[in-house]
Amino acid sequence: MVFANKGWENTPEAARLACDYAREHGIKHVVIASKTGYTTDIFMDTFAKAGVDAHFVNVTHCYGDLGPGQCEMTPEKRRELTDKGVTVITATHALSGAERGIVNKYGGVTPAILMADTLKMLGQGMKVGVEISLMAMDNGAVPYGEEILAVGGCGHGADYVISLIPGHSNNLFETKVIDIICKPRIS
Repeated sequence: MVFANKGWENTPEAARLACDYAREHGIKHVVIASKTGYTTDIFMDTFAKAGVDAHFVNVTHCYGDLGPGQCEMTPEKRRELTDKGVTVITATHALSGAERGIVNKYGGVTPAILMADTLKMLGQGMKVGVEISLMAMDNGAVPYGEEILAVGGCGHGADYVISLIPGHSNNLFETKVIDIICKPRIS
């Protein structure tokens, strides 16, 4: 499915398409980029209403992204999600992290940032999906060698869903993108 526009308004349809794909392919793990957790709520509700069982992983922005020592997900929302069985990951971004700090201070480009920008040529959600999958794998939140769904977007909500078998970040080229379930035409 290709959405005419990018953005939040695609989230319910992206959730429905992800749910249908998970049911059809027997996928049991869904990794979602959500700085607040509300996109994860929409996906969980969609899967529950359809009777599709899955383990959800919510990957937030790292502390410091909003400002020094700050995280966009409230402690209350983190607790609410974990109480529902969601694994919440807040970690350095796999495709930027310390490298972005080096580039910001000294200029230039690093391999991980080059890779991130290359993935963005396929859409912001492709970069996000690969990145959060690496982060989930590195945190032990998804099983090694198993196909999962990764959900990203352009700013708020979700408009990009991919299926993939992620590698660990130290072997990121083991990652295999299998399908693009939905994406915006231009992101």
